[in-house]
Amino acid sequence: MAKRTGIFSGDDPFRLARQWLGEAEAVEPNDPNAIALATVDPDGMPNVRMVLLKEIEPEGFVFYTNYESAKGLEIEGNGKAAFVMHWKSLRRQIRVRGLVEKVEEAQSDAYFNSRSLQSRLGAWASHQSQPLTTRAALMAEVAKVTAKQGPNPKRPPYWGGYRIVPTEIEFWADGAFRLHDRFRWSRDEIHDSWNVQRLNP
Repeated sequence: MAKRTGIFSGDDPFRLARQWLGEAEAVEPNDPNAIALATVDPDGMPNVRMVLLKEIEPEGFVFYTNYESAKGLEIEGNGKAAFVMHWKSLRRQIRVRGLVEKVEEAQSDAYFNSRSLQSRLGAWASHQSQPLTTRAALMAEVAKVTAKQGPNPKRPPYWGGYRIVPTEIEFWADGAFRLHDRFRWSRDEIHDSWNVQRLNP
């Protein structure tokens, strides 16, 4: 394994990712847990969008979405995704590529129930990624589901969490004269041991 010191030290990339995120939470003005999530459609055309990373588990990265959205359908189609987290204030980023699985239903239920009532009703009202005629039509749907679901709506069956189990994680830190520091953790299979390499900037 490549020798690592300072901000790159440690033998667990998930712990290191949590450490970097924790440091970002102290300096980033908005959404330090925002990630640019990339998926691929059936024709091989990539898609990327910003979502919020909600948990860094011991072996994966978790976010939540509508399973019937564009990203959800593309994930279901090939079971793979990638993302990058970039923190301008820290001049650091983390890149992740790997396999995707749904989190357990109880975990999705728990997170859904922790959201504000308005966000829970919005999950019922929005047919994410589908065409929408007007903003007024969306708000009318919100009013409709509010009356139907009441003050304690259950999680929609088409909404929940995904876990990205990485085969590759790269930690990047800005360096003087664009001589950046990069370390890539990689493995062929998700149960393999990590191989760590320093990369050229």
